[in-house]
Amino acid sequence: MSSITVANSNAKWSTDTLTTKITYENALVTKDPKNNKYHVEPFSKDYEFKVDLKAGKVGLLLVGLAGNNGSTFVAAHLANKHKVSFENKDGVVKPNYFGSVTQASTIKIGVDATGRDVYVPFNSIVPFVNPDDLVIGGWDINNANLKDACKRAKVLDVNLQDKLAEKLEEYKPMPSIYYPDFIALNQKDRANNVYNSKNNQIDLDNKWDHVTKIRNDIKEFKNKNGLDKVIVLWTANTERYSSIIEGINDTAENLINAIKNGHKEVSQSTIFAVASILENSIFINGSPQNTLVPGVVNLAEEHKSFIVGDDFKSGQTKFKSVLAQFLVDAGIRPVSIASYNHLGNNDGFNLSSHEQFRSKEISKSSVVDDIIASNQILYNDELGKKIDHTIVIKYMKAVGDSKVALDEYYSELMLGGHNRISISNVCEDSLLATPLVLDLVIVSEFLSRITYKSLDDNNANFEKLYPILGFLGYWLKAPLTRKGFQTINGLNKQKLAIENFLKLLVGIPISNELRFEERLN
Repeated sequence: MSSITVANSNAKWSTDTLTTKITYENALVTKDPKNNKYHVEPFSKDYEFKVDLKAGKVGLLLVGLAGNNGSTFVAAHLANKHKVSFENKDGVVKPNYFGSVTQASTIKIGVDATGRDVYVPFNSIVPFVNPDDLVIGGWDINNANLKDACKRAKVLDVNLQDKLAEKLEEYKPMPSIYYPDFIALNQKDRANNVYNSKNNQIDLDNKWDHVTKIRNDIKEFKNKNGLDKVIVLWTANTERYSSIIEGINDTAENLINAIKNGHKEVSQSTIFAVASILENSIFINGSPQNTLVPGVVNLAEEHKSFIVGDDFKSGQTKFKSVLAQFLVDAGIRPVSIASYNHLGNNDGFNLSSHEQFRSKEISKSSVVDDIIASNQILYNDELGKKIDHTIVIKYMKAVGDSKVALDEYYSELMLGGHNRISISNVCEDSLLATPLVLDLVIVSEFLSRITYKSLDDNNANFEKLYPILGFLGYWLKAPLTRKGFQTINGLNKQKLAIENFLKLLVGIPISNELRFEERLN
């Protein structure tokens, strides 16, 4: 049960279920091209939502378990679960989940009698799964146990690694799938834990066997640990983009046939996505490649299985989606954005290969598209409809996991004036990304417990949300959306959407900053 009591008869709580009636309001806009006038027609639609309040026992399988993100995630989980404090040069550090929206942020639920905003922990609104209760496992092309993986990653303080060493050593990745054509050649020496290989020769004609292998791994993990559901999350190497080919990966049927025929454009991440969908496990793609090709989306629709993608949005890109929005909303016209990164972890090593870098470049560059499209005054046929957007990523081993990001925003002001904003940002990459893994898992699991029906149709039955969980766009650089709908990258819009949805489910009105209490007599 929620720790918040709401005086709203539309939200009804029982021991196992929350049922809420919600009126969704929006406005349909049409434009007359002849006179450039807009016609706005407000509309509303009534829904009933049902939330299963019991998450059950949840398992998480990480693809890339022995990588920086995977090993750091497990270490954070163990430190918090077992309340392991450690000492560094600044003193004693208690375990926490700083950087996680679900665990370390708050949400406004209203105002008090004097008009002051009232905030509560984000995870107090609805019953999320407790991160300490997750059962974690996964795959990796490298066989290092997580004690050795943490030492290799050089992310965590040595004192913490020593305290967790015995527990970390128990985590050993299952053999993973490895298609050399999709990952940088510099990863070859790392690949010593590969399924269905002899002398590092991979049977690429037997990709359906790989799907079966991953499905069996999911089943065995679920049965062995007595789990109610399993979530699969890709936090492994960035792959090159897959070519979208008619008759190969454009439909579910074609994709399955392409897998069975060992087609070269089926990536290992797509194998994991297909296996997850067929096992009705949520699949989350935390890397920038186009894992979720049209055939995967079609398969998810057919099986009513949830998918989430693409690419963790942790530092530079998240800031970009805020600053670009600020400039455009202020009527200032950004004309160029130059973004430079250098980092020395294995992600950077993999991205030093051009094709893998290109995947990252695409996901990072699209983050301002909807912001530009929102302002036809600043971006039009006369002035131009695009920003000159350049992205550079360089591998520098010496800096390790401390990624350096340099950005310059060059903007046009009134009467030919210009504004230049330069930003330098140094962050510990994996310690920013790991909390995103946690949030994506926790919120996607919660959304999987929601069903709804339209109250306008007396014959409507409760059904699950659409398979692409667009509510999770806040945590992703290139959020996947339903075909034909606009992708939203503006960070404030993304955060507001998930906050308002959670509040509506428990009967709290959506965010309103009119503040009539202050402004009217």
